[in-house]
Amino acid sequence: MPYFDAASSAPLHPVARQALQASLDEGWADPARLYREGRRARLLLDAAREAAAEAVGCRPDELSFTSSGTRAVHSGIYGSLSGRRRVGRHLVVSAVEHSSVLHSAASHEAGGGSVTEVAVDRTGRVSPDAYAAALRPDTALACLQSANHEVGTLQPVAEAAEACRAAGVPLLVDAAQSLAWGPVEGAWSILAASAHKWGGPAGVGLLAVRKGVRFAPQGPADERESGRAAGFENIPAIVAAAASLRAVRAEAAAESARLRGLVERIRTRVAELVPDVEVVGDPVRRLPHLVTFSCLYVDGETLLHELDRAEFSVSSGSSCTSSTLTPSHVLRAMGVLSEGNVRVSLPLGTPDQEVDRFLDVLPGVVASVRTRLGAPGAAAGPGDAEEFVVDSLGRLCPIPVIELAKAIGNVPVGGVVTVLADDEAARLDIPAWCEMRSQEYLGEHPAEGGTAYRVRRVS
Repeated sequence: MPYFDAASSAPLHPVARQALQASLDEGWADPARLYREGRRARLLLDAAREAAAEAVGCRPDELSFTSSGTRAVHSGIYGSLSGRRRVGRHLVVSAVEHSSVLHSAASHEAGGGSVTEVAVDRTGRVSPDAYAAALRPDTALACLQSANHEVGTLQPVAEAAEACRAAGVPLLVDAAQSLAWGPVEGAWSILAASAHKWGGPAGVGLLAVRKGVRFAPQGPADERESGRAAGFENIPAIVAAAASLRAVRAEAAAESARLRGLVERIRTRVAELVPDVEVVGDPVRRLPHLVTFSCLYVDGETLLHELDRAEFSVSSGSSCTSSTLTPSHVLRAMGVLSEGNVRVSLPLGTPDQEVDRFLDVLPGVVASVRTRLGAPGAAAGPGDAEEFVVDSLGRLCPIPVIELAKAIGNVPVGGVVTVLADDEAARLDIPAWCEMRSQEYLGEHPAEGGTAYRVRRVS
């Protein structure tokens, strides 16, 4: 069964499996002890740190192993904010950061700090000028991911790092999605990453803190990992993480070119094979293995289930596939369509024929889901009602958008359709529908039981 969700967690790399099995016999002892078994464990830990530091592009004594990538992010943010508390309590983040960063920012703000969230353009990229303008004299830390985890867009880390350097502000980079493909460019100060994103075992994160960065580890003191990650090191998993990182880097150049070609095939063919699809993310400055698209008039959860039945494992940022029933914060920040969202992220070694079969299966799956939901067919002719109201209160997307598409034929060119909806996704998907269908979005206003969205028919 083709697994197309490497951005969530990559399959365990064969080198990681071999290293894990070998180090289970050699790395079980306490590396802080001086007897034979402890010295052997220390040698394994030190070798793994050197290999990981080489891949990251830092000194071995700047790198600590944590229990996860999320823990690395949290420790990096809180340690830096605490170390620079005399400067101020202002934090800068982008609007599309991983939830581990945004949750840390929310916690910081709840504790009395201030946060500036830098907006992104429709491709999901921050403007270097806007990022630099967000820095203030009281900025203690700035955070910027190297590449987006949902749409694959690469961020201008080198430019942001230069702006931060000029302002005297450390930059924390979440490199979880990009580290497998190469080191992060620019003069970053702190870096976090997660081993299961590149085919290492889960439960291992990397936290690199450059020398000279003011950093105060939070929580009770612990002598391990420079005081930045408390607890006994999981040496077998750490060794496997470092070995697999070295292995994927050795394959990165060839696999990057090959997977980029497959992703480009998906980007091009999906738009040709499936009507009413928006392919999102930067088409050029992006990760080589990831592509995201959204389909109008499709329930994302049903679409994922149908693709799973067709033996394809993909993920989604649609609201109906999340526990919060709100659209992905990344898609919302970009202002793109969220309904029927599909993220395809190809693992290393993905065969060409699996991608071709996915493209063969996808159009029929989308058409089937649209038929089941009663999606509109051909464009409607002009109606004679100057205004038409669609009551979709209590109904989840994509139903409000489907009903809008049907109702637009009830008004003439220049007429207005008002959609009543209480699903948060409608706030994103109705304007996105208007842009895709060349209709005019007039805005929203509160209505009894929800929100009224107004659309003028242009064509």
